[in-house]
Amino acid sequence: MAKQLSAVDVAAQQRAKEQAEVEQAFLKGVSTLRDLIAPSSIEIHSSYFRLGTKYGRTLYVYGYPRQIYTGWLSSLINIDEVLDVSMYVYPVDSQVVLNNLRKKVTQLEASTSINNEKGRTRDPGLEAAISDAEELRDQIQLGAERFFRFGLYVTLWADSMDELNFVQQKVETIFGQQLVFSKVASSQQEQGLNSTIPQLSDQLQIRRNMNTGAISTSFPFTSADLTDNSGILYGINMHNNGLVIFDRFKLENANMIVFAKSGAGKSFTVKLEALRSMMLGSEIIIIDPENEYQKLAEAVGGAYIRLSLNSNTRINPFDLPSVIDNDEADDALRANLVTLHGLFRLMLGGTQMGSNGAPIGALTPVEEADLDQALIDTYARVGITSDPLTHNSPPPTISDLYDTLLHMGGTGPSLAQRLRKYTTGTFAGIFSQQSNIDINNPMVVFNIRDLEDELRPVAMYIVLSHIWNITRTIQKKRMLIVDEAWQLMKYDDSANFLFSLAKRARKYYLGLTTITQDVEDFMSSKMGRAIVANSSMQLLLKQSASAVDVLSDVFKLTEEEKKRLANFPIGQGLFFAGQSHVHIQIQASPTEQQLITTNPQAAVQAAQGIQNP
Repeated sequence: MAKQLSAVDVAAQQRAKEQAEVEQAFLKGVSTLRDLIAPSSIEIHSSYFRLGTKYGRTLYVYGYPRQIYTGWLSSLINIDEVLDVSMYVYPVDSQVVLNNLRKKVTQLEASTSINNEKGRTRDPGLEAAISDAEELRDQIQLGAERFFRFGLYVTLWADSMDELNFVQQKVETIFGQQLVFSKVASSQQEQGLNSTIPQLSDQLQIRRNMNTGAISTSFPFTSADLTDNSGILYGINMHNNGLVIFDRFKLENANMIVFAKSGAGKSFTVKLEALRSMMLGSEIIIIDPENEYQKLAEAVGGAYIRLSLNSNTRINPFDLPSVIDNDEADDALRANLVTLHGLFRLMLGGTQMGSNGAPIGALTPVEEADLDQALIDTYARVGITSDPLTHNSPPPTISDLYDTLLHMGGTGPSLAQRLRKYTTGTFAGIFSQQSNIDINNPMVVFNIRDLEDELRPVAMYIVLSHIWNITRTIQKKRMLIVDEAWQLMKYDDSANFLFSLAKRARKYYLGLTTITQDVEDFMSSKMGRAIVANSSMQLLLKQSASAVDVLSDVFKLTEEEKKRLANFPIGQGLFFAGQSHVHIQIQASPTEQQLITTNPQAAVQAAQGIQNP
């Protein structure tokens, strides 16, 4: 029996020994883990603390302006510094608030009465307090508002005391710009640290009364996100380093407008979008006034059409679209007659502006009527009438119109003389013969750089009209890019035509991109503002100081956005898509950069085989 007991005792001792070893190993493991994740030391001082090698300081907000606006905290949230922000919201019973407000209003009104009895001047601050208290009472009574106690604490982090002081100055400046007042939690740095680490412990307990509307403005997640499941990459969202991926054809219309001063990167951005869109199946058509798109067109095997008086390219403005829709076929001739009216007002009315702002030599009502009849007769002479079956006949040319005007009565001969420079005169050939171009290519660029200044707006108008006819004939996913659009906006007829295109493009699966650097002239035009209103996407790159105020009024920019707009580096701007807008950085790959750059220095280096560091 003794032997058996001793054996049991030995087994129990063995189990106890093993259990003790397991416990020691477990405790050793926990201790090691704690050592790994915990800082080496912590020092608490009156105005800062040191956690390991990092310095920290906690601030609390104690004062707010009478009104604060949505997103006021965004500039702090998106600051390029390391910081922790904690918000504590404590709901207060509405009945308690109403009782306190009733007492407060009574006190304020009593103070006003005393001031009136003593003949003192009115106190605007006292009147504003009464008005705010009464308004808040009404809102709470109706259930439209609730009342809260709100605490806002910010802990700053840095690698040195100098850096910590610098970060504090930046944060206090951001607060001060919005009349929000903050202080260092003196002699309460430990409590401040505990209040801003994620353990839900408000040890500072410095709170401010706020209603629902004021609390909602402090919502920290104000960075818009423009990442979609499909589309192309436009750039990087500077608010949250996310990708701006978007499909413009998913919006209510696919139009886009780009405003920027010279050298801010507008052509670079548009070429990058065109290249990426083409890779996803969009056809790209470009009107290029400065020969900036030739390299890109050649790289992707596109068609590059050079318009000049010496080239063999011909575009006939009398061409009719071969539309399939019967309803549109009936209106095809009439629509083209309206377009031609605008064109010939531009050609015959002169391109130089008089002191009254109207073109010199503008057509009179009688001349307008004679021109209208001449256009109808010119089509009729080649067998084209309102009957859609006649629309496949070869169209007339400007030379045919010249002959019609010359042999008709009224002002016809006079108009013919003014038109002669386009038929047999200086500008003959390019627009007075049958069309010989084919834009059946994934990318087509119309270059008008070599045209004379007087002919340039006419050429842009005719090219746009030709593109519009092609778009109506065969509907595909297309993008039309009009660079230096301000040249069209100078004249009412061409501005009206561009607006008509912007308004109707969606129906034909067309996205119009309008680019301009002359913001003041563009926005001073009624049609210019209408084109902006009909563009679901806008990109604002760096602007001149004079243009910032104009754009701020149109796009309702905040003061922070206004300041940024005049100081953006090249390639950064504000990107608007529908109701959202973000601060964007346009980003291209090295290969894309070589294809689309317009920087002369970069082009020379590339030609010499020099690589940028």
